[in-house]
Amino acid sequence: MPVRVLIVDDSALVRKALTDILSADPDIEVVGSAIDPYVARDKILQLQPDVLTLDIEMPRMDGITFLKVLMKHRPMPVIVMSSLTTAGSQQALDALSAGAVDVVAKPGGRSTSITEDTARLIQKIKAAARCRIRAAPQTMAQPGSSPASSRAPGSTGGTTMSGDSRRYPPRALILIGASTGGTEAIRTVLSGLPPDLPPILIVQHIPAQFSLAFANRLNDLCHMEVREAKEGDALRSGLALVAPGGFHLIARWSGGHYLAGINSGPQLHHQRPAVDVLFDSAVRCGAGRHMLAALLTGMGADGASGMLSLHRAGAITLAQDEDSCVVFGMPREAIQLGAVNEVLSLEQIGPAINRFARSIALPRA
Repeated sequence: MPVRVLIVDDSALVRKALTDILSADPDIEVVGSAIDPYVARDKILQLQPDVLTLDIEMPRMDGITFLKVLMKHRPMPVIVMSSLTTAGSQQALDALSAGAVDVVAKPGGRSTSITEDTARLIQKIKAAARCRIRAAPQTMAQPGSSPASSRAPGSTGGTTMSGDSRRYPPRALILIGASTGGTEAIRTVLSGLPPDLPPILIVQHIPAQFSLAFANRLNDLCHMEVREAKEGDALRSGLALVAPGGFHLIARWSGGHYLAGINSGPQLHHQRPAVDVLFDSAVRCGAGRHMLAALLTGMGADGASGMLSLHRAGAITLAQDEDSCVVFGMPREAIQLGAVNEVLSLEQIGPAINRFARSIALPRA
């Protein structure tokens, strides 16, 4: 059966373009469109779509307000179409925290805008139809209520923290990879962790325009410092770096400590950044028992082969379980390869990371 899609957008041009793009795929059926959430509400009841594409900025009711109502009363897979502005990036993250399964950039001012990422949009639609949709999530803590004041002051390099914070071997490193549903999964994992962990590198499949806003929001919500990675960043305890959208993130070992590397190499698994690129770089750095890698919710197989290499090198490897995943694709592939030490629920992954950190911490002086 084809995936039944309802398009909700106040622009007739966008509705027509999306209808033409999606209808060209034999596995997708556009069952209708709506100019605003009020019309969409009636058409959802009438047409019973499998997936909704939702514009954020619409008359009468904005998309995020509608999304929150929808997730409370009729949870279903929603892909949000967002503008490329700073405000649009923040709104996209609000939509993901409100229950949307994915976000697609809505380019503006280019004649080919809506057709440039056709293949990826179709892929996201099909993945959304397989997503596990639950009741509306708890309201995400807002910036300003952050635990940032509890961050311990970090050193300017290496992997040590000052004061009574834990200290780690120089090779200590934590890696996290995710795709569909991953922004909220990563938020759940990181926001419950203490500030004095080994350095963390994160690859989340997210449009290039939204990765900076994602990193900034995590920074507001977590005890550790979180920011978008830059070429040559020195890794240290208490710091988590997020791969910038459109660029691969790698770890380099130089002068007795890790540096972050950024490159625009070829896509892998149709992704850039790709989790496998990060994981493979950690193997080249000398992966061993002082590394931990976690593979969270996401479609496809990105990260599975890299996790197998890490596992064989002695790193601790974790995968999110099926029941707590939005899409049990990437973790399942890693599990089937025999690359995983432990399969855990999302709520168990943060505590497992903290136990790992305690287990490798150096004795206090």
